[in-house]
Amino acid sequence: MLVPLLVGLFIWLAYRNDNLPYAATVMRTFTPNDWWTGFGATAKDWQGVAVHTIFDGLVFFGLVWVVGALGSWGRIIGYYLARRRPPVRAALTGLAALVGLAAVLPEALHLGWSAVPVVNPILYLIALVTGGWHIAGSPIVVYAVYVLAAALVVWPCAKIGGWESLYREWRSGKAPNVPDPAAPSSPGIPRSQWPELRAAGAHRAADVLTGELAAGRMNDADCARLHRVWQASERDAGRRAAFVDALVRQGAAADAHPSGDRDLPARSAPHDLLEGQVRVGRWVAAERGSRRYHDAGLALDPELLGTSLLAVGPSGSGKTRSLVAPVVESLCLQALTGACAVVAVGSSGSQLGPDAAYDVVIRLGDPASRYDLDLYAGATDPDEAAACLAEGLVGDMEGMETRRAATVLAQLLGPYRVAYGRFPTVPVLRELLEARPETLRALLDLLPADGAQAMRRELESRLRQVGTTNDLGPVLADRLAALDRPLFAEFFGGAEESRSFSLRSVAQHPMRVRISLPEGGHEEAARLLNRLLLAQFQHITRGGAGRGNSAFLVLDDAAGAVTPGALRALQRLRTQNSGVVLALRTLAEVPETLHGPLLATVGCRMAFSGLPTWDGRAFAEAWGTERVEMTEVAHHTVFADQPMTRAIHALRKLVTGKAVTTEAVTVREVERQRWSASDLAHAVPPGHAVLSLSHLRGEQVPPMLVDLRG
Repeated sequence: MLVPLLVGLFIWLAYRNDNLPYAATVMRTFTPNDWWTGFGATAKDWQGVAVHTIFDGLVFFGLVWVVGALGSWGRIIGYYLARRRPPVRAALTGLAALVGLAAVLPEALHLGWSAVPVVNPILYLIALVTGGWHIAGSPIVVYAVYVLAAALVVWPCAKIGGWESLYREWRSGKAPNVPDPAAPSSPGIPRSQWPELRAAGAHRAADVLTGELAAGRMNDADCARLHRVWQASERDAGRRAAFVDALVRQGAAADAHPSGDRDLPARSAPHDLLEGQVRVGRWVAAERGSRRYHDAGLALDPELLGTSLLAVGPSGSGKTRSLVAPVVESLCLQALTGACAVVAVGSSGSQLGPDAAYDVVIRLGDPASRYDLDLYAGATDPDEAAACLAEGLVGDMEGMETRRAATVLAQLLGPYRVAYGRFPTVPVLRELLEARPETLRALLDLLPADGAQAMRRELESRLRQVGTTNDLGPVLADRLAALDRPLFAEFFGGAEESRSFSLRSVAQHPMRVRISLPEGGHEEAARLLNRLLLAQFQHITRGGAGRGNSAFLVLDDAAGAVTPGALRALQRLRTQNSGVVLALRTLAEVPETLHGPLLATVGCRMAFSGLPTWDGRAFAEAWGTERVEMTEVAHHTVFADQPMTRAIHALRKLVTGKAVTTEAVTVREVERQRWSASDLAHAVPPGHAVLSLSHLRGEQVPPMLVDLRG
């Protein structure tokens, strides 16, 4: 602002003191020579004085316009005035108008200083055009020019200060409409007063909720839940009326989660439940990051997780503490608002929150566990149950077709269900897979002769395969043996009392489920269960685009879970209102042929510090390249031809110790990797990660460094 003003004042003073070159030449160029004396701009009569005065006005207005444009005076004044209340803004612009009038019309206000060249140039122009002062000197013309000059000063101030709107509000007797910063979408009514309910006429319900909030009996989860239910009932008048009645009777507890919980026992991360976000870190102001994200907070929400997220980092890099735990906590809070369902899978030692934060806690292998896991996910169709089980048993075996394995399992599950009314337990299924022909014939005899022809045909086909070289029964039985251990004797339907939990419930209700996998010497069982749970989740969420809530599966250790079949199903989750979060210690836990498809399928990719170079290579290829400007500076020695120049160069080299050189600067566009394998392995500090994001709407954030500490 000030630099153009100082330059303008300098030019104006130079002009007033006749030190501005070519001013006289300009005036004499556009006027007759007989108006001037000699070769300068000395006026001979009143016409020359008039030209001088008019030229003063033109120079003054030109300097004002240039100073205002170069200094952005209009934008800066508007910025500061917009932050003021309307009465204060009107008062400040009124004061500016008085100052302007005092500078333009000091005689009318009986002030003793000289006026800026506004009025006199206009009067002299009128006199010059009319050929004398008989018109320009009349009181009517003089006062009209005064009014015009005053209008030129007052009108911009009135426009900027909003005098007209303030006057209309004063005439109507209303207070100025000042937007509440807490409720930009509802001027005059803060969000704490529930303007949506008041706009719909539910003033009593809004008063009840306002009182609940003021008394501290309502939290952010209640606000998000009630806001969501209100929006969901927009097209159902009956449901909305019932909801308003529940608000009047129950207040903030209306339409609560079926568990009765309205908050988690404890929180470890900052949340914004109205936006559905959880903050996990902050973007670092690094060279490779976009300036628009420098030092901005990083938050994740279901619309980002809906594209699925893959996090890779060695043990101790902070995957669980910095990412998985905050994400699970956020999804559990949103489940309390009815927005989603979550299944968190990890070892018993994983810090995924207390048991009280979940509706169902399944500790596989722990006799004290209240719940058991349904091996078949509540399926009644043998083919459906066999497909999920086959993916879990042999989905990771190279050269093994899960379709053939599913066929073998279906040939046993269907007849067994017809004979006993349920699917077999793990020991029984293993025995059937290893069975001799006479054992299967005994099962065949249990099938009714009428009404079970299809099942008899299935079992007879299985009988013909037993003992052949293509028999997959022993392979499946060998894989199933990992679950047929004494530790799991009371699980997977083996207990006397039924306490099985079906993952299918997650697709229908906003549930919070925690599944603890066995540790120690049961790593193969944990990997098998990872594959099984991922297959079940992908199967039960099919056709979920019309569900009211989304569903998420979080695998804190996804080792062994990624298979070709899982990847094919993972590509469809975006359209099924579902997502998966996969955490891996290294990409080596996934078959090498699946590295590229896995990174291409997930929308959000995260590489933690300490990543091996070969893992970094896969991320670098997935993130691709970008075009950047590269500046090259070359120094060339100057060889002089003239003796004097050579002597000067020799003297300069003797004094400085350096030869005389010239710089050649070359700027060109090149393609480089966004993050190279070496950068990912060695340039990511501890507590940081490189993260790229994709939104369900298709928006993307390029890979950038993020600080996950604190």
